[in-house]
Amino acid sequence: MDTTPSLLAALAGFAFVTSITPGPNNLMLLASGTRFGWRRSLPHLLGISFGFGVMLLLVGLGLAQAFERAPWLHDTLKWVSLAYLLYLAWKVATAPPPDAAGAPGGRPMGFAAAALFQVVNPKAWAMALTAVTAYGSLGVAAVTAVFVLVNLPCCGSWALLGQQMRRWLHRPRALQVFNWGAAGLMVVSVLPLLRA
Repeated sequence: MDTTPSLLAALAGFAFVTSITPGPNNLMLLASGTRFGWRRSLPHLLGISFGFGVMLLLVGLGLAQAFERAPWLHDTLKWVSLAYLLYLAWKVATAPPPDAAGAPGGRPMGFAAAALFQVVNPKAWAMALTAVTAYGSLGVAAVTAVFVLVNLPCCGSWALLGQQMRRWLHRPRALQVFNWGAAGLMVVSVLPLLRA
């Protein structure tokens, strides 16, 4: 009996749950959608999906074995990731409000920065390592394709939600509370992964 369809369905379910739940990528997209809108957040969104797809391919092609042989490499990456996430959380928390004309200051994260961010995103590493370990029998290309196809709309929904929230966050105080809340959630979302 061919178990491939049921394994693909399980992989799609795993990809959906891990891609739709809060994490650094989704919370940054929420903040970006709130601050810059959906359209200006698209390069950020596409960079996440591209960067995660490349990460998944590399993990599937043998990076996981490198972590097994050199555990210190994984531990170093974990602490560098935490430091960078704390920096990003601070940037989100202290983002300036829109100017008097309503235009947000600063620029949204671009494609390359979002793609490279996956290297220091602990949730992305956990997702990639688990996906390759649990569903690797489907082949690295299939696992990557399913994840990217599921990940893109899931993450995109966070940027869209952020854009919809703009109407409630037009007051500087409300936006400040939102920014600090999103930054706090970003930090909290990775703490369980750091114990791994």
